[in-house]
Amino acid sequence: MHPLRERLHNELHARPSIHFSEPAHLHHYAFLDGDGACEAILARLGELTGRPPDPEAVQEILELDGLILKWERHTEFLTLTLMVPRRGEGELWPAPPEPLASLIEPHRAALISATLLLVESAHRWAGDAEHYGFRDPAGSRVGDGDATVWGDFRLTPEGVNRLLLVNQGLDDYRLGRMTRRLLEIETYRMMASLALPLAKELGGELHEHERELGELSDRNAEQQQESSRPLLASISALSARLERSGARSRQRFSATEAYARIVYTRIDELRETRVGDSPRLGTFILRRFRPTVHFCAAIHQRQQSLAESVARLNDLLRTRAQVEIEEQNSEILQSLNERTSSQLKIQKAVEGLSIIVISYYLFSLFKLGLQSLDALGMPIVPAVAAAVLAPLGLGILGVLAWRIWRVKQH
Repeated sequence: MHPLRERLHNELHARPSIHFSEPAHLHHYAFLDGDGACEAILARLGELTGRPPDPEAVQEILELDGLILKWERHTEFLTLTLMVPRRGEGELWPAPPEPLASLIEPHRAALISATLLLVESAHRWAGDAEHYGFRDPAGSRVGDGDATVWGDFRLTPEGVNRLLLVNQGLDDYRLGRMTRRLLEIETYRMMASLALPLAKELGGELHEHERELGELSDRNAEQQQESSRPLLASISALSARLERSGARSRQRFSATEAYARIVYTRIDELRETRVGDSPRLGTFILRRFRPTVHFCAAIHQRQQSLAESVARLNDLLRTRAQVEIEEQNSEILQSLNERTSSQLKIQKAVEGLSIIVISYYLFSLFKLGLQSLDALGMPIVPAVAAAVLAPLGLGILGVLAWRIWRVKQH
């Protein structure tokens, strides 16, 4: 059996929902995993429950002061969900119980999402969402009409978003899954929106980069006769800034796209229908959430397009510089050819002069020899001397010319 088979198979059961019956409150909190906040929360939770968390586990359902608590570890954040049964006519929107509040308070700086979900039964439903403190609420029938969800998405002074679910036909298991979807919509919506401030900041930077790219393109088109080094240095600096900006934002924009897909999927799984004249819950969320996601995607695409444009301009300039180098090399080669031709002409002239000098030297030696014979009493007729020495001199000159030709061939 493959060593990973059991682990991979159990992924089907990795994140179960809390099953419960109404009426109840669900306190849901999500914390960004920065500066060890999530590990500190889990360590404190282990102290409160007496069960240290398993470092390999991604979720666990525990009992905290008689209440059901579920924690889940995600890639970038940790969620805590506490189910508190509602007894009698208690407070509609209570504060979190003390054990949960003690977990939250030291890490409020890392708190990215806080939702309080009130689950009411149909016979306790007051019949009007405004009775529960909502103003201009959005509402939908969900689960094929077996429940109704209300919310106005206005934060309380404590930063908590309130939702109301009226159960009309969901059993405990379907109710647990439905509340999980609603809480995940809120959590992943907030996680996807984390890229919005970064996108707005990059929007201004990209505007400056685009203006600079336009100026560099104009300089490249107008300054054909000037050196390309200063322009190439400016383009390389712009490319480095874009790469640094992309490295800073690429992971955030990719996470936004992934979280947004989860939000869209969870809203589809609600199977909403309209309630009266109120806008549907999913429609209310998407009408405001989609522009955020699209804006982040547009900035990401704009960033990539700008980087590609800078790369194309860089390639164009490098091609121009390469052509200039090739032209310079061609001129150098032509100059070398002319110099070599001049050297060959000089060499030929030297060779001719050498033959003349050698010939003069040989004839001078022959003349000196003949004069020596005449002085010894052996006179030689000039015609005979010429007949003998002329072929000999020509033969020597021919040998010299042949040797010079052989040297040139080698």
